[in-house]
Amino acid sequence: MKEERYFYTPQPERGELPQEEAKHALRVLRMGIGDEIKLMDGKGAYYRAVITAATGHRCLYAINEQLLQERAWNGRIHLAMAPTKLNDRTEWFAEKATEIGFDRLSFIDCQYSERRNIKNERIDKILIAAMKQSHKAWKPELDEMMPFRKFVEEVQGVAQKFICHCYEEEDIQQGTAAQQPVSKPHLKDVLKEGDALVLIGPEGDFSVEEVRLAERLGFRSVSLGKSRLRTETAALVAVHLMHLANEVG
Repeated sequence: MKEERYFYTPQPERGELPQEEAKHALRVLRMGIGDEIKLMDGKGAYYRAVITAATGHRCLYAINEQLLQERAWNGRIHLAMAPTKLNDRTEWFAEKATEIGFDRLSFIDCQYSERRNIKNERIDKILIAAMKQSHKAWKPELDEMMPFRKFVEEVQGVAQKFICHCYEEEDIQQGTAAQQPVSKPHLKDVLKEGDALVLIGPEGDFSVEEVRLAERLGFRSVSLGKSRLRTETAALVAVHLMHLANEVG
């Protein structure tokens, strides 16, 4: 079977591949007029097309067929994380989470964050590459980094909101109104089908104050198990659990 070549074009109706995709098609793959290609718009559709012109850095095509992709999961899967100190770990997460399937990635600047900026352009390229590699027609949304407080105060319309941290509940409740401490449930035991958002903190975890703020705003504290996970590993586990809770049978 002839291998299909996938290219990302957010505006397929334009009839021309974006510059980076055109370069890959013409210079790397040595494709030319008459070659068949498969496009993905990142919004849930594939397109079968054929190259009609290939000159310099430009690659034009004609669409022959639109193919809508069935989503492999229900609800909207949203992960918000503090970027890791080493960029490659955040990039690894972005790639692997896209291969699994999720809808939105947000970056949050926390009290103990070791990285307070992120190059979204680089992350976006990784999302696109992973989308193409895993043959998904859905590209995750990517948000600019936002201060933790601003993020948790402004997020709306999500019924299931969770914050993962390593504190005991008595640590969080200390200094608040007296109540019986409740053990944190495992995320897998409380997730239900539907929209969900999970917060993952930096290497030094969220601060107690951040956890208390999130809980006051409707986030539920959860655990990811007894093992102490790196930020990017915890984030991937959370995405996978949300995906499993929403997986289409």
